[in-house]
Amino acid sequence: MSVKIISDSTCDLSPALIEKYGVRIIPLHIVLDDKEYEDGLSITPDEIYKWSDEHNATPKTSALNMEYAVDVFRPILEAGDEIICFSISGEMSTTVNVMRLAAEELNAEDRVFVIDSRNLSTGIGLQVIEAAIMAAEGKSGAEIAAHIADIQPRVRASFVIDTLKFLHRGGRCSGMAAFAGTALKLHPKIVVADGKMAPTKKYMGGIGRVVMSYVKDMEAELKHAETDRVFITHSGCSEALIADVRSYLEGLGIFKEILETRAGCVVSSHCGPNTLGVLFIEKA
Repeated sequence: MSVKIISDSTCDLSPALIEKYGVRIIPLHIVLDDKEYEDGLSITPDEIYKWSDEHNATPKTSALNMEYAVDVFRPILEAGDEIICFSISGEMSTTVNVMRLAAEELNAEDRVFVIDSRNLSTGIGLQVIEAAIMAAEGKSGAEIAAHIADIQPRVRASFVIDTLKFLHRGGRCSGMAAFAGTALKLHPKIVVADGKMAPTKKYMGGIGRVVMSYVKDMEAELKHAETDRVFITHSGCSEALIADVRSYLEGLGIFKEILETRAGCVVSSHCGPNTLGVLFIEKA
């Protein structure tokens, strides 16, 4: 018996990391003009940006279909294996409940460990990789679930937004705030805490300067991070800016791995282009 790791597509792991750690991805859906697309498979973030600007709207996203989840779980269970399955925060989507219902449908609640990540993007991805490493070491589903429960409160996920118009279109920012933010070149830092997104500090200026200020402001936190890995996750930033962030993180001499990923369609549809975050796990 082994443990298989599954996550919905909002974990934003790159194809290389998905292959390296043997993770099965279940795509969430994006709805444009009443047509559904699979996140990361049949549509790209750049196509979403184009549609959003043309329609002055944010695409709808839909949770996982239960029948799809059942079809993914069933052959794994029939092979005698256990499942660790991650979802985007239950505060943001009903996906976690769908996964639980799928496990119940298969009478496998004792073998399918559904984990509400209480996070999004590579805030989930950090947990997924930890689980995959433990699975490869032969740990049981219960052991892995217990470890994830321990590290989950220490996952630090935040990012800075270039434009407020995508948050406004999605109803997460008032029109006046979006207008004022654009006029003043304000860029909020968004932090994921207790499964929810909340704005904290506001930066002013061009996105390049803002991103570097955001990263440098986290230096004390970064110096208290677990050293295995840190993520640079972005929604289409310039290569030069990403290289600057990487160079800064390398200069700290803390992390064994600095991983870069591009956010998928679900996350990108809400934050818009040129968003960047640095995500890590804090030491206990």
